[in-house]
Amino acid sequence: MGRGRAKAKQIKVARKLKYYSPDTDLNRLQEELGADSRHSGPSDPYDDEPDYSDYADKYNVDDDDEYDEK
Repeated sequence: MGRGRAKAKQIKVARKLKYYSPDTDLNRLQEELGADSRHSGPSDPYDDEPDYSDYADKYNVDDDDEYDEK
């Protein structure tokens, strides 16, 4: 016994969380998260890598090409 009252309270809290949607101030949230408003879009993490395209053509060898030459 005694479980019914606790369970009813848990259901009440769960329903309140599920159906209650407060107005969200997205500008305030952006400030709290420290987002820079001048920055638009995600940054590319590979922008600072050197260009290896010249080496790709030079050293790209297919396995089939090695056996055809013999």
